Amino acid sequence: MKKRPLTFLISAGPTREAIDPVRYLSNRSSGKMGYALAEAARDAGHRVVLVSGPVAIPPPPGIRVQPVISAADMLVALRRELPAADVLIMAAAVADWRPRRIARRKHKKAGRTTWTLDLVRTPDILATLARRKGRRLMVGFAAETGNPIPEARRKLHAKNLDLIVANDVTRPDAGFEVDTNRVTLLTAHSLHAWPTLTKRKLAQDLIAFIEHRIPPP
Repeated sequence: MKKRPLTFLISAGPTREAIDPVRYLSNRSSGKMGYALAEAARDAGHRVVLVSGPVAIPPPPGIRVQPVISAADMLVALRRELPAADVLIMAAAVADWRPRRIARRKHKKAGRTTWTLDLVRTPDILATLARRKGRRLMVGFAAETGNPIPEARRKLHAKNLDLIVANDVTRPDAGFEVDTNRVTLLTAHSLHAWPTLTKRKLAQDLIAFIEHRIPPP
């Protein structure tokens, strides 16, 4: 049976939360996994919208890229694109915290030996979007330190996801900024531990895994 083309909405990369005009809070995400997923979905014949935080990866041909900076920016872009999507893959590493206030001028170090930031939570993008889930399939990522399975299972149920991809970022073959990944896929009723794969191969296999779980129109 010929597969029908789907619209994949994929997030990638880190977010940056401004402290002042010079500094920001962020993380080590390179965006490689999210970009590999976008390219794999495109190569499988699907339409792709990629909402990307700041990365050093050129925009992939044939993919509409929406660049964003902060978690709030990413939520706005994803919420705008969600109604047209059949599948949401939240591969971005969104900063969990942001400064309560952004300083209008650079913080000076003169006369200081310590500096305390007052932080507040950023929006939980996936939980927010899951409220508008409808019939679309939603996929999350759980990048943890140590055994990722318990937290991945909690997120799967708490955020009403169809699938979550869990990995231990302290592993040398599965952390940030590397070209391989070693993941475990969890659904409500199954667990699939995959071997170490290149992010390109993992993306291809994950897109195929998702395609088999899309209900017929």
